[in-house]
Amino acid sequence: MNVRFAIPVCLIMPLSVFAAETATSLQDQKNVAVTIYNDNLALVKDQRNLHLDPGSSTLAFKDVSAQIRPETALLRSLSQPGKLAVIEQNFDFDLLTPQKLLDKFVGKTVTIVKTNPATGAESSELAHVLANNAGTVLKFSDRIETGVPGRIVYPEVPANLRERPTLVMSLTNSGAANQDVELSYLTGGLGWHADYVAELNAAENKLDLSGWVTLTNTSGTTYRNAKLQLVAGDVNRVVAAMPMLAAPMAARKAEMAADNAMREESLLEYHLYSLDRSTTIEESQTKQVSLLSASEVPARKELVLQGSSYYYQASYGDLGQKLKVGTFLEFDNKEVAHLGLPLPKGVMRVYKKDANGNVQFVGEDSIDHTPKNEKVRLKLGDSFDVTADKKQTDFKKIAGDSRNLTIESAYDIQLKNAKNEVVTVTVLEPVPGDWKIVSESQPHTKGASNTAVWKIIVPAEGKVSLVYRTRVKF
Repeated sequence: MNVRFAIPVCLIMPLSVFAAETATSLQDQKNVAVTIYNDNLALVKDQRNLHLDPGSSTLAFKDVSAQIRPETALLRSLSQPGKLAVIEQNFDFDLLTPQKLLDKFVGKTVTIVKTNPATGAESSELAHVLANNAGTVLKFSDRIETGVPGRIVYPEVPANLRERPTLVMSLTNSGAANQDVELSYLTGGLGWHADYVAELNAAENKLDLSGWVTLTNTSGTTYRNAKLQLVAGDVNRVVAAMPMLAAPMAARKAEMAADNAMREESLLEYHLYSLDRSTTIEESQTKQVSLLSASEVPARKELVLQGSSYYYQASYGDLGQKLKVGTFLEFDNKEVAHLGLPLPKGVMRVYKKDANGNVQFVGEDSIDHTPKNEKVRLKLGDSFDVTADKKQTDFKKIAGDSRNLTIESAYDIQLKNAKNEVVTVTVLEPVPGDWKIVSESQPHTKGASNTAVWKIIVPAEGKVSLVYRTRVKF
């Protein structure tokens, strides 16, 4: 027999539970504002028009986030401030499903309705639900059965089993019956991050940049025509264990919007971005909103060979063949560079047109929150045509002991360029201790206290050797 869990249309909820309860849903909503932070946190301000009896009453505030932090909830009257007081509140996140309903009736009596397959006639019988773990165990008047031999009819819906996440509040109202109220609360399940698209020109010295804000809503409810604001920055939060209703894993859809860039302003030590129009954030949806747009931003490409500090302390000989040379792209976040805006952290993807004019993906990197007038530096990948061979040609201890040691070592780096154009390779060598370049085939600069930097020009389809000797005191 096929087992079906069904709640009959005739099921009536007990008046004792809901008689004194006033329910409000999204249909009563007048305005909603959502401020979303970077780390899966949002502030929701939900304004609704309610009819509340004077004196004590119970308000079931439906369609709140399933990941609400109840301890942050604040209900206040907008039309009559100070006339509404919350005495007690409960967050009911146990949602109504056939399985949950049967779980709630373990130890209680239900009605089992069977249908005669030959005649279609229905018969009913009372049964006591003994268990509903790996399967259902029912006790009838004369027997015990496992499984469900028909349709289950329940006498009521338990008070704490809701069809939607609901915040239930005990109130006292000393004002008018009709009021505009606002419920504000913090919630998880709402997050955002920035995504950037940059297109390099043919000369690789300018780029066009577009920024998008990607919103994700898995909070368990929809925010219709919401006033949207985003906070960029690292807001401190107290980490504490708290129960959360798992968000459903559902297919997400992306909604691209051709909006104007979002307005930006400072907020304490953070930056606040505001959308100039209202927008609907559907449950289980990914939405993208335009953040910024800039054209012809001056850019610099750099090929970098990065060294290591370990081979200045021991004898190694061969240090590698066909070593990778990294490809980096850099630009300034300044007004003179057609930018000068606080850039929220996110992923920047870079494209370039090929010889036929088709746009091709050439790499991506993540950026941290980048203030105005700071530099943005991206690693796009490793060069295919530019490589290096490196070896240690000499190593010797020239003075001291294990606690006061002086080491002299020499190196030969062969830079090879298979391109049909000249390239410049930046060689970065992190040298430990108190160091000095004793001799070198090309001059270096000191990039930092522990870094020697060479800018090496490598001819087209050619190679260049960088030879140098260091003296290091430990």
